Amino acid sequence: MRLDGKVVLITASTRGIGLACVERFAKEGAKVYMGARNLERAQGVADRLNAEGCKVDIVYNDATEKESYQTMVDEVVAKEGRIDVLVNNFGTSNPKKDLDIKETEYETFIKTVDINLASVFLTSQAVIPHMAKNGGGSIINISSVGGIRPDISQIAYGTSKAAINYLTKIIATHAARDNVRCNAVLPGMTATDAVSDNLSDDFKEFFLKHTPIKRMATPEEIAGTVLYFASDDGAFTTGQVVDVSGGFGMPTPVYGDMIEMKSRR
Repeated sequence: MRLDGKVVLITASTRGIGLACVERFAKEGAKVYMGARNLERAQGVADRLNAEGCKVDIVYNDATEKESYQTMVDEVVAKEGRIDVLVNNFGTSNPKKDLDIKETEYETFIKTVDINLASVFLTSQAVIPHMAKNGGGSIINISSVGGIRPDISQIAYGTSKAAINYLTKIIATHAARDNVRCNAVLPGMTATDAVSDNLSDDFKEFFLKHTPIKRMATPEEIAGTVLYFASDDGAFTTGQVVDVSGGFGMPTPVYGDMIEMKSRR
């Protein structure tokens, strides 16, 4: 029960990593608010977890409606009086349009960067005064390994995640005086619906070829790292950008090819 009595807000929380965080945090004793656009789906999750003895509620948030970040925070604070932990999980991209520097239209680039950065900047800006008033808190941004290792496509998504990594450090710097910590978790390829729906089998195979732990992460494994930053276990940790990718990109760049050659012997 590492989050017993804590009030937690998680955005984009009805599936994938966000949902795994909701489930894990609720079972660690937190009162969890699911920031979601699809309130019907979110309510289904909340009902299921509440039936298991957890404490989960829902609050409206739509990334395309920037004012909803402030109203989401205000609603939770009005009900609970505080927010102890914020998980900025929202992130989006369109792999069919978000390509390389030659083929990506500026409109696609700037729209992707804007919506992904707004989800972190606006929610953090809204929640920090409340955390400061109540003695502190923890913000965890879900970034991506693509923000530190350039890809051959998705220039907008990678740029937005690189910017979120910087935002994490500067938020940590600015908010430390209020006892508010801010860290980022950078998943590698994770077994979510988004990966299944948007990435080809060839791409997945190629990615995993260069991952020493030769499989995708589960959303629950990412949630475990997020939990560390949310809990008192990480009370003296701030401004960290942590790669949780199974070692992707860590060894020599020819790692995958060398492993293949070795296996043929």
